[in-house]
Amino acid sequence: MRRIFTADPACYRHVGLVAFIVVILCTSAASQEPAKGVTQDSKPQESKTQEEKKDAQGTRKPTFTLTVKTKPILNLSLKAEKAKLSEVTEQISKRLKVPVFLGPGMDHQLISIEFSELTLEPAMQFLAPEVYIDYEINMAAGTQPRPLGIFFYPLNQSPPANAVVPGNTQSMLVEGNTEDGVEPETDAEKKKLEEEPLRILYENYQLSVKAKHQPLPLVLLKIGDELGIPVDISYESTEMVDTVINKLPLEDAIRHLSPNIKLFVRADLQHAERRALRLVLAEPAKMTQQ
Repeated sequence: MRRIFTADPACYRHVGLVAFIVVILCTSAASQEPAKGVTQDSKPQESKTQEEKKDAQGTRKPTFTLTVKTKPILNLSLKAEKAKLSEVTEQISKRLKVPVFLGPGMDHQLISIEFSELTLEPAMQFLAPEVYIDYEINMAAGTQPRPLGIFFYPLNQSPPANAVVPGNTQSMLVEGNTEDGVEPETDAEKKKLEEEPLRILYENYQLSVKAKHQPLPLVLLKIGDELGIPVDISYESTEMVDTVINKLPLEDAIRHLSPNIKLFVRADLQHAERRALRLVLAEPAKMTQQ
């Protein structure tokens, strides 16, 4: 005998409702999972892009601005905020076409400074505790001292060696006098000394010259001997010197002797001193070309 089971229609309705809810939940979960994955992937990409923009902006943003003008006179303007001294001086070297040297430990120094339209020496003095500038001074009329090298050194460091002043030759003055350095005592000795055709004295950075019809090369050699610096006589000059110079600064005194002389000096900016390095007697044609 067969038994026939009948189900309550309400029961089917409950089962269908449960299945429908399960389908909806599965569909909702399936649709949410990919969205969550996209959200997680997009966040790192946006953060990375922002970091790249910051890096790019940081690279492009200058840490200093340098302006160099040559007219009416050489002057410099600088605005730096935690800039590397090595980078600033590299640009100074390129703009001035002058070699720049950094002393021990100065490569990674950072500077923050601002100045406007300063001439060379005051401007350079702001950049390091001790600054030296080597110059070539052409005694021809209308010429300005030409910087040959700039040295930035830390405090209490020994001055740099002579690295940029040209000259491999040196003329020598050979003479002898057993009375050199002995002050005259009698009136006769003083009169004899005063009548000497050539007298050179250098004291307190001032030069005195008394020359009576003396060859210019001889005068320069005597000056070099008094200063303790080398002298280059590059040609046979016939110039004669008749002059009396009394206690003038070295550059001014040399300028009175001849326009064919070049004087090389080192300016110590911290101590406001200028020390002679070399004297050169050049041919007039070469002086004109330079």
